[in-house]
Formats: sequence, structure tokens, C-alpha cells
Amino acid sequence: MRRRTFGLAVAALAASVAMGPSLGWAQEEKKVTIGVSIPAADHGWTAGVVYHAERVANLLMEEHPGLNVIVKTSPDPATQANAVQDLAVQGIDALVILPTDPDPLVNAIQQVKDAGTFVALVDRAPSNNDNTIRDLYVAGNNPALGRVAGEYIAETTPDAKVVVIRGLPIPIDQQRQDGFDQGIEGSNVEVLERQYGNWNRDDAFRVMQDYLTKYPEIDVVWAQDDDMVVGVLEAIEQANRDDIQYVVGGAGSKDMVKRVMDGDKMVPVDVLYPPAMIATAMQLTADGLYDQVPVSGEYILDATLVTKENAEQFYFPDSPF
Repeated sequence: MRRRTFGLAVAALAASVAMGPSLGWAQEEKKVTIGVSIPAADHGWTAGVVYHAERVANLLMEEHPGLNVIVKTSPDPATQANAVQDLAVQGIDALVILPTDPDPLVNAIQQVKDAGTFVALVDRAPSNNDNTIRDLYVAGNNPALGRVAGEYIAETTPDAKVVVIRGLPIPIDQQRQDGFDQGIEGSNVEVLERQYGNWNRDDAFRVMQDYLTKYPEIDVVWAQDDDMVVGVLEAIEQANRDDIQYVVGGAGSKDMVKRVMDGDKMVPVDVLYPPAMIATAMQLTADGLYDQVPVSGEYILDATLVTKENAEQFYFPDSPF
């Protein structure tokens, strides 16, 4: 979808989402409230989530005059649990939630679900991710994000010495790591070390400085997140190292996509993990409430390899990320 996330085709929806019990047929005049609970914009990707949530909230309310979309941001699980409870007290018909950290929020989400409210869970799933806690799950393909990066490195530089900068110690990080290991399996790619960069450019900068001190020869860096790539590139530049051939990130930030578009040799590709997935979940939820589309199950977005040839269609110049 080129510069566009709003307005999924019903045919594509039917092909990608399991059909289940309807949210109920609703007339346009019916008053409906959707609560959206998301992390605060504490780094680039979550800033993108906030941007797309607010953008699509306005578009949905324009499309449906009876609809009220309430977007709440939270910096940590405790604050987000309180935000979810506050939304429930206001009387929501559906909750769309991207957890700051999923397991600590299970009880708050479960209470909403048990009250009969439709729940769309986005991206960060708890250890037990089934229909007991949510009706719809929308996410990027975390194993594929790692696998696509690993396959690209194995095919492009099959004998590379690689350092890895992981995200946070939560389930999706492990899924990405397992996918990466699968992607390089059978090649001569050597992983020198793996450290957590917490999906933060400053932490990734410090981790990369450590790697540059420890290892006189590094061919490739895999960083799970484009924000971390910013810190990685800064550390490489400051160290004046010319042995590193390229860096592979993930998410599809506008800055990294632009580098790919421009043919930057240090960022030849990126792997898509769009923050606009929150908009997809909101759209699907509204479709169920208003457009007689029975929605349940899982909607998993592709982890597309962004190359110079296809980068333009993933470039959102107005987004903060």
C-alpha cells in the first residue's frame, strides 16, 4: 500500500482474517466508542504508532459520525493498566491495545474482555496469546523480521563476522532472534556477540562502541530496530571504522527507507515492521462495528525486505518515524 494504511479492501480482509462471531450489525447512526491504548512516544517506532493512531482516529470519526475514538498513551505497564481501566469506566465498545509490556497487562486486558468488550491486541502479545484474552490479533511478523535479515546477510556476505544488537528481553525479541538464527543457518556467517540495545539509539550507540573496542574486524551489524541503527551508525562514524560493510535494521522508518532509496551503501536494505499496524487494527475493529464484517483471529503483516527498487512505496515523509 503506497503511502496509505486506511481503508482495507474487504476481499483482502476476508482472505487474511479468520471469520468468527460478529461484533453485531450496527447502523451508522449508532453511537460507538473505541478505546485505543498505546505506549507513549518514547522512541521512534512508538512515535510512529502514536502518529498513525491519532491520524486514523480522526479519519474513522470523519467516516462514522456516531463514532468516538479515545486514544490514550502510557509510558509503562502500571500507567497503561490504569488507562485501560479508565477507558472501561467510560464505557467502550471495543479496546485496541498495543501493550508497553504484555504480561503485566494481562489482568487489565482480561477484565475488559470478560466484560464482553471486543479486544484487538496489537504487536506485543503475552505468553498466552489466544482468544481467551483477545478477539483479534494484529502484528508484524517477528520471526520473519529476523529471518529476512539473516537470509539477506547470508546471501550477500556468506562469510561475514556479525555483531547483533537485540531489543528488550521480551517474547518478540526472542522470536526475532530465533528467526535470524534460522536465516543464517547453513552459512558461514559468524555471530561474534549479542547484546541488548533496548530499542534505544543511545543504548545501541554504547553497545556498538563496546563492540568496536572488542572486535578489530566486523563485517555486518544486525540491529533489530531502525532507532538503534541511528546509534550504531553514529558509533561507527565516530570510531572512523571502515571495515563494516553495512548495517541491517528493521521497522521501515522514513529515515532508513530514504537511505535505501538513495542507495546508501551502509544501509542497503531495511526490513518492514510498520508502526501503522495500529491503524490496521483500528480499521478492522471499526469495520466489525459498522460495516458488517465479522472479524476475529490473526492478521499478520509481511516482513518485507525494503530495497532500492521498492523503497518508495514504504516512504511516509510526514510521519515522525
